[in-house]
Amino acid sequence: MSHDHRPHPDHSSSRAPARMPHRSMLFIPASNAAMMSTAYIYGADAVMFDLEDGVALREKDSARLIAFHTLRSKLYAGVETVVRINPLDTPFGPADLEAAVRAGADVIRLPKTETAQDILELEERVAQIETECGRAPGSTRLMAAIESASGVVNAVAIATATPRLTSIALAGFDYVVDMRTTRGDGSELFYARCAVLHAARYAGISAYDVVFSNVDDEAGFLAEVEVIKRLGFDGKSLINPRQIDLLHNAYAPTQAELDRAHLVIDAADRAAREGLGVVSLGGKMIDAPIVEAARRTVRYADASGVRR
Repeated sequence: MSHDHRPHPDHSSSRAPARMPHRSMLFIPASNAAMMSTAYIYGADAVMFDLEDGVALREKDSARLIAFHTLRSKLYAGVETVVRINPLDTPFGPADLEAAVRAGADVIRLPKTETAQDILELEERVAQIETECGRAPGSTRLMAAIESASGVVNAVAIATATPRLTSIALAGFDYVVDMRTTRGDGSELFYARCAVLHAARYAGISAYDVVFSNVDDEAGFLAEVEVIKRLGFDGKSLINPRQIDLLHNAYAPTQAELDRAHLVIDAADRAAREGLGVVSLGGKMIDAPIVEAARRTVRYADASGVRR
């Protein structure tokens, strides 16, 4: 299978479902039937049914069946559903993909993505399954998980491989192993975070940061959230529902930020109604990125209120 790689940067940010926040993606092992039947109640922006590392080899087939029936049950209506399949060159990956696409998963997450070709091959398989099962062409979105030095180096090519790719996620554990280091104060991830984030912004897609595995270290979790929020990540992968509210609150605007955002949007709307090419507020010019940032602030407030 061979493809010419043609980049598809989309600076309109229209590839991702950009009007919804992507702050939290909660991992659920698909082998855990109890969690699969209840995890939608926790309020994560996305729930990821894991068929890969979170599932023992002896449970791969049963986990796939549980994921299929959970997706078909519509329990997660209104919640973005992501399925992390096994790599396509394993005995499980193709069957995982077949089940996830046929069951109606919103997003397929490809682990250990190292090149744009990995995504193009996934896209081709997804398109074929969509055709066979009668699903609308292009309705299955893709997510690339970057877990190695090779993936980080190729992040721009991966992020721009196809318009179907609407998000990219950095996975810390495998990455630090590949880099012959360990998780520490975050400096070990700094380059990878910046590279993946720049690739996502260039492509106009969402970017998720790594999981924070110590669920009892609330202060450490919030400190890491502050770092990735300042860098510009949309959100974070999570392994425990207790981290959802902490994360959403950290991303929520303050009341002052929300009030300012409403003023900016009102000024922009007024200028549009009056046919003015220039938006000003309090005697200062306001450009389009500031207006878009204000609209994003309101969306985040709509999702979880103002910061407590």
